[in-house]
Amino acid sequence: MEVIIRPTTKEAVNLTAKLIAEAINQKPFFKLGLATGATMEAVYADLVAMNQAKEVDFSLVHTFNLDEYIGLDPEDPNSYRYYMNKHLFSKINIDMRNTNLPNGLAEDEIAEGLRYESAIAAAGGIDLQLLGIGNDGHIGFNEPISSLAGRTRSKALTPATYAQNSVYFTPPESMPKRAFTMGVGTILGAERIVMLITGAKKAEIAAKAIEGPVTSMVTGSALQMHPRTVVVLDEAAAANLTQKDYYNWVFANEPEWKPYR
Repeated sequence: MEVIIRPTTKEAVNLTAKLIAEAINQKPFFKLGLATGATMEAVYADLVAMNQAKEVDFSLVHTFNLDEYIGLDPEDPNSYRYYMNKHLFSKINIDMRNTNLPNGLAEDEIAEGLRYESAIAAAGGIDLQLLGIGNDGHIGFNEPISSLAGRTRSKALTPATYAQNSVYFTPPESMPKRAFTMGVGTILGAERIVMLITGAKKAEIAAKAIEGPVTSMVTGSALQMHPRTVVVLDEAAAANLTQKDYYNWVFANEPEWKPYR
């Protein structure tokens, strides 16, 4: 796991977008795993700007999103399909037929999980998975005590996740209590992973995920077992890390990070 700390949120976001763009430019037929949430909106804004400046080309990219609420139509403003169309897909030169999310209206939840896994496999696997992290350490909707070997499936959301996300729904109680999510095992199957963590409220959980024990209680900690994971944080989110000096030394001295300094 590589840990990169940038002074500001803007710089952390920009570095994350640059890592994604560079990876796509090196392999145009790219399979990109995507995340949603407020943290990602700035990343997508940067990628849109880079695409419009012809610094990255999405025309041959296939995308696979981490998750989707069960029971929401794709046109529902709270669905993750709607979110992705709004913040990224409608603004870049991507073929919409190559954008994939779980079907929140699938009648057979088990079959939908298997279908999504098969779609990822048929595409050749995910080249780079973008992640955020929840306040309780979850990645995707892999809530605490989720299997670290799990695959795409339906998952009951915790009361904490429900409380955190229901503020985006009107009325709040209309938020679904279940969602489809890639499993931790699915996420760890990506060739590369980039996780972005920003803000002081994420400092405690960032330290647990990066430096704490690998545990299903903090599913983000499973990334410690992945051979090519980069975690990008701003100073506020990195506040509780004990090895900050080492992470900063590596970023300042390793040749592979020179283009990003």
